[in-house]
Amino acid sequence: MSGGTYRQLYLWARGELQRAGVDTPGTDAALLCGHFFGLDRPGLALHGQEACPPAKRGAFQQAVAQRAARRPLQYILGRWGFMGLSLWVGEGVLVPREDTAVLVEEVSKRLEGAALPRGLDLCAGTGAVGLGICSLRPDAQVACVEVSPAAMGYLEKNLSAYPQYRARAFQGDILDPRTARAFQGGLDFLAANPPYIAAHEWVALQPEVRQEPALALDGGADGLGFYRAIGALWAPLLRPGGVLGVEIGESQAEAVCAIFQGHGFTGLSLHKDWAGLPRAVLGIKEGPGGA
Repeated sequence: MSGGTYRQLYLWARGELQRAGVDTPGTDAALLCGHFFGLDRPGLALHGQEACPPAKRGAFQQAVAQRAARRPLQYILGRWGFMGLSLWVGEGVLVPREDTAVLVEEVSKRLEGAALPRGLDLCAGTGAVGLGICSLRPDAQVACVEVSPAAMGYLEKNLSAYPQYRARAFQGDILDPRTARAFQGGLDFLAANPPYIAAHEWVALQPEVRQEPALALDGGADGLGFYRAIGALWAPLLRPGGVLGVEIGESQAEAVCAIFQGHGFTGLSLHKDWAGLPRAVLGIKEGPGGA
């Protein structure tokens, strides 16, 4: 497309993305217009007949081509919203999703009786879970643990963007007992959005998801490897009555609950996301004398 007004460019982008099979072509085209032109939908209505400068047009067209090739929209924009936070994202880190909000909200609710709660965000990625908890509980202290050097760059950048929260980044593999031993016990909560895609599920993933880091998605042969590690290595760090919350795949509730029951958790509950799908499991650590 050699020229055009803002409206023509929006309509062209929407058509290109629709032909490429993108699920939400209109929304994606509008967000790209906002990023490259500074025009939201009302702005497009007001300024849509104006000619777009060539420099802006070229960058926009390149971005549309990337999105049509199914590069994640969030990577193109470079930032993405989550629970009122604006988080840096890009290649090498998992994209924050609104599905994860239910985990953050439910863990925070369970902490209502805790003063100055301390806890961990395991497999932290962008820090969405840890920062989300801090946004609801500004008195919380969260250590965000991440193994990937690429993801660590985004995690540290996001935590530094919210200095009012007591969230710190730590690099380590949560499957390694040595990482768990580096933290003191008596914690009030553990929260995690671990890798949980099973081997047989990879073929059904959207093209965009397959461009996200496998390290943040691959849960092993049955998708449950990280839940077992959390129960065995990290649950002992919780105080009696402490809260464990994890995100799960929609078919994993029964298996995850069984794993955590075996590690001394009671009051296990399942929570659904905004689409009505099972998304989070929460439990309470038993005390020495039982629940």
